[in-house]
Amino acid sequence: MATKKATKSTPNWSDVKSKLADFDRAGLLGLVQDLYVASKDNKTFLHARFGLGDDPLEPYKGIITQWINPSDYRKPMSVAKAKKAISDYKKALGQPEGLAELTVFYCEEVFDFLAGCGMDDEGFYDALVRMFEQALKYVLALPAAQQAAFLVRLDRVRQLGQNVGWSVGDDFDHFWTEAGFGDAS
Repeated sequence: MATKKATKSTPNWSDVKSKLADFDRAGLLGLVQDLYVASKDNKTFLHARFGLGDDPLEPYKGIITQWINPSDYRKPMSVAKAKKAISDYKKALGQPEGLAELTVFYCEEVFDFLAGCGMDDEGFYDALVRMFEQALKYVLALPAAQQAAFLVRLDRVRQLGQNVGWSVGDDFDHFWTEAGFGDAS
């Protein structure tokens, strides 16, 4: 008769939380300090969460630029890593205006890149269209007084999309019209 090995479950948040209960203030601060120095992502997260620095969006914008519009076109691009910057910001702070800014900025960076270099990748353009749609949703969720400047920028992006191909312009126009901005032509 075979005996079953005891299977150890993967630790989860409840396990971590129960261990944290044993920490005093100094121990908890030490742990956070260790996490802070352990990774640049942790530093960025904590700076954003606590509103440290002049512009909490700056590091996230830098990541978007690095992966969507690199200064050296020979460097690799990564839509996933650029989008992850927005997701990381959402986890760290997630302010609606910040999400609107980052998604609009992403779209603008794509067109800055395309101004100097071509791209023949359907997935790249599909991601752009999805980001435009997301940006429009974030902008429209803001109070009316905050929308205007973002909508001007998105309209410029929409117009730039008319010359791209891959039906980007048509898709942009669809979302623009669906958002209530009338005929996009």
